[in-house]
Amino acid sequence: MKIEKRDWFFIALVVTILAIFIAISGKEKTKPVPNNATHKQVYEIAYKNAPAADASLFKKAFFRPAKKDAEKFCEPCHAQNNIKLPPNHPPKHRCLFCHKLVK
Repeated sequence: MKIEKRDWFFIALVVTILAIFIAISGKEKTKPVPNNATHKQVYEIAYKNAPAADASLFKKAFFRPAKKDAEKFCEPCHAQNNIKLPPNHPPKHRCLFCHKLVK
């Protein structure tokens, strides 16, 4: 089978698209939520409906933490403890949109 000119064009297009995806994906720049005693409540609420260890692979694969429920405790606690956020920080009510929970 001979590779024609249009086949090379398609291969080049696929390689270009993959290169762009690799170039724009980079290292995460946000800090993860620490898994410590201070943030224990956030983790407990986020994972309160987590599947048990003996649950099916299907349930484990499609489980998502309850981030919106857990985020309700971020802003009041940070304000109470006078923890300042950077000046260009996005809206405070969606903390777990950027900050990831450590498994």
